[in-house]
Amino acid sequence: MSVYKLNYRAYTGKVTPMWARILVLVRYGYAEAWSSKITVGIAILSLLPCIVFLFGIYISNNPMARLMLGNQSPRGLTIDAEFFLIVLQIESWFALVMTAWVAPRLITFDLADNALPILLSHPISRFGYVFGKFISLFVILSMTTWIPGLMLFAYQGYSSPLPWALANLRIAVGLWAGAVIWTAFLSILGLALSSWVKWRAVATGIIFAAVFVPAGVGAIVSAVLRTRWGFLLNIPFMMSVLWQRLLGAPEFAKQKISLPTTAIAIMLMLICLICVAMLNARIRAREVVRG
Repeated sequence: MSVYKLNYRAYTGKVTPMWARILVLVRYGYAEAWSSKITVGIAILSLLPCIVFLFGIYISNNPMARLMLGNQSPRGLTIDAEFFLIVLQIESWFALVMTAWVAPRLITFDLADNALPILLSHPISRFGYVFGKFISLFVILSMTTWIPGLMLFAYQGYSSPLPWALANLRIAVGLWAGAVIWTAFLSILGLALSSWVKWRAVATGIIFAAVFVPAGVGAIVSAVLRTRWGFLLNIPFMMSVLWQRLLGAPEFAKQKISLPTTAIAIMLMLICLICVAMLNARIRAREVVRG
């Protein structure tokens, strides 16, 4: 049959809801991230500290185990807000490494192969595209941040001979809130920076540089001008202060360099808005043809 003899009509079947279309991007983004052996390796490495922390909780709540290890103190290893702050800090560094590896795989390949016009020609918006990638990365990072942290909290509540969990519920809430803030921040930062670079290796380096280079500049500014506001460029320092306050752990920073919580929140929101503007400028259904 010749092509001109074919008749076409509009599709009249059931249409997939808009929110469900985003899940298609989430599924493929998730599969793309875990298709790399390096992603699996980073995930396994991030769980090794959790095994050490799990052993520490067991030792702390088992008098016989403490005696076998030569520790006769009735308190043993103290499991408190400071302990879970260390857990959160270590797992957050693994989350940064995971972001630097996974975020470019989610978005850089689409830009390098000029696949965005094809993807956005489907019934999905630019917001849906970015949101689907964001959820994929957020779920992967959650596996190295708040999920293992809350599992350690639950094990401590189960192992403690005293009603520990309800008395220290603030630690669980602070751990979850601090990890979610860091995970969401890394997700939007990784996607925004990756959208402007076509080479995956370069995008990985830029993500690390975006965290550590401003921290060095902020330290220089604070030292030269003798002000604490330069630490607002130091993302690891800001997050450490915020995590301490959320968990109720003792402050490690001196009063002269401590930052107000409001200033930290405003700075994080400002960085996120810049990332959203970068994504809005870059994620468009267009193809640049040179020649």
